Amino acid sequence: MAALSPAAASAEVTVFVTTPTRANVHMEGSVIQLEATDPVALREQIVAVLLEHASKNAMTVTAALIDDASDLVLTVGPDGTVVEGPRAVSRPFEQAGPANSELSGFHRAAMRVNDTAPAPDEVLKLATEAARHRPTVDDLLATRPRERVVRAQQGWQGAVRRLTRGVISPTPGSAELLRNSQIGRVRKRLDGARTVVILNPKGGAHKTTSALLLAATFGRLRGGSTLAWDNNETRGTLGWRAQHVPHHRTAVDLLSEIERFEVPANASLAGLDDFVRAQIDAKFDILASDEDAAATSTIDGVAFRRLHRMLARYYRLIIIDTGNNMRASNWIAAVDAADQLVIVSTVREDTAASAAWLLDGLAEKGFSEKVEQAVTVLTSPASRRDQELEQRLEAHFSQLTAAVTHVPYEPALVEGGTIDFGALSEGTHAAWLRAAALVADQL
Repeated sequence: MAALSPAAASAEVTVFVTTPTRANVHMEGSVIQLEATDPVALREQIVAVLLEHASKNAMTVTAALIDDASDLVLTVGPDGTVVEGPRAVSRPFEQAGPANSELSGFHRAAMRVNDTAPAPDEVLKLATEAARHRPTVDDLLATRPRERVVRAQQGWQGAVRRLTRGVISPTPGSAELLRNSQIGRVRKRLDGARTVVILNPKGGAHKTTSALLLAATFGRLRGGSTLAWDNNETRGTLGWRAQHVPHHRTAVDLLSEIERFEVPANASLAGLDDFVRAQIDAKFDILASDEDAAATSTIDGVAFRRLHRMLARYYRLIIIDTGNNMRASNWIAAVDAADQLVIVSTVREDTAASAAWLLDGLAEKGFSEKVEQAVTVLTSPASRRDQELEQRLEAHFSQLTAAVTHVPYEPALVEGGTIDFGALSEGTHAAWLRAAALVADQL
């Protein structure tokens, strides 16, 4: 054993060796947790921590090493000398362990190493790596598995799993994995309220339908906190296509009582139920535009910004259906407030030309960056696809916007009435999930 130089002062430390590769160092009212790959490495970490404390305080550190098998004393001087031997006193609160001939795996390994301390540079490195803060509840929660096992629900893989009650559980197929990935993208965490604006200055371009189906997709998968808002400068049809609610109030009515909601301490989301139309099955709300044919009041740009500022306090995602007048102040205000633009068009020459003209106009108005980040949704207006036109439109809009996606013809939407989301085909649901994922990518 190396001789230990006398020191002006000494400190006592207790080291509880919980396993051959883990130990807790109790020193000056704190606990340092150590973990190593083997007993020898654990001893080196303990020596490094003790030597750092001895050198820093210019004193000898005496550490009682305690485990279930035996007690040892490790004495470390500030000059780097290390002495190790049996502990003479009994362990407090514990029964004495077996004789030293039955030393634990840790102590057998520790006694085999040379008593000479590691080089100072190596000691400091080991001490820095070994020292840990006192564990907290955050540390405990951080150890939870971040990914759950994904079990097949669809295709033959899902059928086999259900028939065998999980005894045979194939991994999901490529289609299901893609769907799960898209769902994960839609459910991404947002660090604040986000606004998505649906645009095409031509009527009949499926703006309202797109706003409803996009809101329904986000609402169902994100669990609510989604609003579909009809920002038509006069009268839109978003409210007419909503599921029945016991009132017919609109954005104009909300604007007249907006003071109630501008001070959060005096208002709540529940209070908005008197003005929005809850779509229970799809888990989103609708704020309709004015439906009074005799009314003269409108929502202008100033009113839009005031409503938007208030609604962003209560909803994480606001999807805005717009009118056909690109010069209307509320239309311009919506584009200005947008975090994401969605350009919609049926696969027709006239609606597509209108969408292309819109993008040209937005670029001229200074919204080039928003155009480049936009998502284009092309909807088939008939059961028979015009593939040549689809390819032409995709080629054009893919050069202008971030992504282009297609939505198939849906017979359940032809009548133009209240949308029964449960009656839509699997192809329609899949197409809008794909569109929602692309939109979420840009948020």
